[in-house]
Amino acid sequence: MVTTSVRLPKEIIEEIERLSKEEGIDKGTLIRKLITESLREYKIKRALELYRDGKVSLWKAAEIAGITYREALEELRKRNIPFKYDLEDLEADIKWAMK
Repeated sequence: MVTTSVRLPKEIIEEIERLSKEEGIDKGTLIRKLITESLREYKIKRALELYRDGKVSLWKAAEIAGITYREALEELRKRNIPFKYDLEDLEADIKWAMK
């Protein structure tokens, strides 16, 4: 692991300390957990925005987000993003099915 530092407001530090006590884990573990969850959410949100804007296919969005195609479909549903199925998607599906 690599060590890094960041300045945080007192309120956030107090909340982290409170939560770490509630969960019975040390602050470092909680911070790593929060950062990991936030990075995953950020990647999914960013990838689905690219998909929604028509810049990438859903296959590519799933790849960018680091999730499966099926998980990407579920995320679309959760976030009320319309599913678009175009020629590029059809070609990708056929290519995958032919493997």
